[in-house]
Amino acid sequence: MKTLNISISELEFDKFGLKKDKLTFTEFIDIISKEISRQTLNKCIELSEKYGLSKMTMDEISNEVKAVR
Repeated sequence: MKTLNISISELEFDKFGLKKDKLTFTEFIDIISKEISRQTLNKCIELSEKYGLSKMTMDEISNEVKAVR
């Protein structure tokens, strides 16, 4: 097994909710993936609000999808 050392700031350590300073690679990937997913979701919400999509009903969304098809 190989050991990989990665340095991060205290701010990043707290941001990712890390509790220990030694992780398996799988744990590390899981934490990073969750953070990327969270950032992507926040961006989607931001864009949906910017373009008024967050106020649409499911019927309006379905009609838009049908119109494109």
